[in-house]
Amino acid sequence: MLEETLKYGSTGEDVKILQEKLKILGFYNALITGSFGLATEEGVKALQEAFGLEQTGIVDNNLWNQIMKYTETSLYTSNTYPTLSLGSSGDYVRELQTKLKALLYYAGPINSSFDLETETAVKRFQYHNKLTTTGIVNNQTWSALNALYGNVNDCVTGGNTEGSFSTYIVNSGDTLYSIARKFNTTVDAIKSLNNLSSNTLSIGQVLKIPTTSSESPTTTYTVASGDTLYAIARKFNTTVDAIKSLNNLSSNTLSIGQVLKIPTTSSESPTTTYTVASGDTLYAIARKFNTTVDAIKSLNNLSSNTLSIGQVLKIPTTSSETPTTTYTVASGDTLYAIARKFNTTVDAIKSLNNLSSNTLSIGQVLKIPNF
Repeated sequence: MLEETLKYGSTGEDVKILQEKLKILGFYNALITGSFGLATEEGVKALQEAFGLEQTGIVDNNLWNQIMKYTETSLYTSNTYPTLSLGSSGDYVRELQTKLKALLYYAGPINSSFDLETETAVKRFQYHNKLTTTGIVNNQTWSALNALYGNVNDCVTGGNTEGSFSTYIVNSGDTLYSIARKFNTTVDAIKSLNNLSSNTLSIGQVLKIPTTSSESPTTTYTVASGDTLYAIARKFNTTVDAIKSLNNLSSNTLSIGQVLKIPTTSSESPTTTYTVASGDTLYAIARKFNTTVDAIKSLNNLSSNTLSIGQVLKIPTTSSETPTTTYTVASGDTLYAIARKFNTTVDAIKSLNNLSSNTLSIGQVLKIPNF
């Protein structure tokens, strides 16, 4: 429980926790600072909109409890990183070295061994980013590293004689399916372009990602006072990265009066229907069907987040069936453990099997997405 409400200008450990939770939920992409600034306020307002609440930007006990509820599940533990120091080894060290190298702090080999050269690179990174210069990679260092690396990774592009492509460096937890979704392409297209014979990836592996050779349909938007890339992306049911890529933007800074090209879809997307039940929210339904609140609102011409029990909603879906395999639940199994075993997500399994809870029965046969 909060001692007092959190709002713009608040500081302290509770603000750090808030920023970490917002980052987990995808509403905050800046550094974990413990200082409630504009980026934190924007994230809180976006979260309130997703929850169907008044967008005050203020975190009271009610909102705090909802945030805790949605993040204190095993579904999100894969987003945490271990603390690394001199002598550590393994895939996370490999990921650390790969990201430091991409940011030009590390020139050594990607060998999964946290040696003196790696420690020196970590200290240099911490010093230049105003972090405590310990050489130990804790949550704050990981957050800064991932934020800066993400900006680099999203902007590396290239081309060839057969068509244009971008490049992407594989992170911990990545799958071909998740990468294909991120770049709006297919697993087969990525495998073909990279001559891959299996779906196995390695942390630090550089993939070529196919892009369309023809212009995508676009509209234009003139930036107004108070606009952010995140708000514009939500307004047009697209992503920040898609807008930045289309407009060759290297940062998230916008100018009033700036004209942006906005990607649009050229044809109707396939849909399914869902009948609203007691306790449903747009945010929960969007998570259940692996889509967004804005996509559902746009498809159903909704002007608010208010729902009625029995209301029938159109839900955007993919146009083709997902290949699946089957798994029989054994003693001790959880949805999270099964999702990790098959390199997928809890929501994907629940959606595919029409599960409304995380409860499993021994002997239960589940369909598993097979990417």
